[in-house]
Amino acid sequence: MPDRQRADARRNYARILAVAEDEVAAHGADASLEQIARIAGVGSATVRRHFPTRRALVEAVSQKRIAALCVRAHELGGAGDSRTALLDWLSEVVAYCVDARGLAAALIYDGAESASVHENACSAQLEEAGAPLLRAAVRDGAVAAGVTVADLIALAVGVVLATEHRPDPGAAADRLFRLAVAGLSPESRE
Repeated sequence: MPDRQRADARRNYARILAVAEDEVAAHGADASLEQIARIAGVGSATVRRHFPTRRALVEAVSQKRIAALCVRAHELGGAGDSRTALLDWLSEVVAYCVDARGLAAALIYDGAESASVHENACSAQLEEAGAPLLRAAVRDGAVAAGVTVADLIALAVGVVLATEHRPDPGAAADRLFRLAVAGLSPESRE
């Protein structure tokens, strides 16, 4: 939101974003834009002027959580065990995505035309934050070379989306994530 917007436009933006946070938390990424406009007391055109796409709205709603995950990646960067630091961070990404309905959807690529995680602002921020953790784990031989943060984000998003309708999505997502990390053989590391 540009600083040069009129005061009423800034107020509308803040009101829309606050309502959208509640609606996305309650209904996920498919929250009704018309309902958001109605609750915020603005027209749907005003919502679309500030957030031209549903993705733009969900990304704006997700910014606080994305920022917290980026800070957490930085904090874990000094940990002694690089594999544990990376897996702890990824577990937190999964947990945040479960708790913040709609966050997983904000991390999904738009489709085949999106060749890079950088076409998605939320994913790009997480990729940048997680890159040092992954580099350290690869350097230490704890993660295979060739794995990318984009791969890991896709794994986290897939786990969350696969478990979001389970009775306890948090526990299901955590279990599935740990299974994916450990692999199927009983000797695999976690």
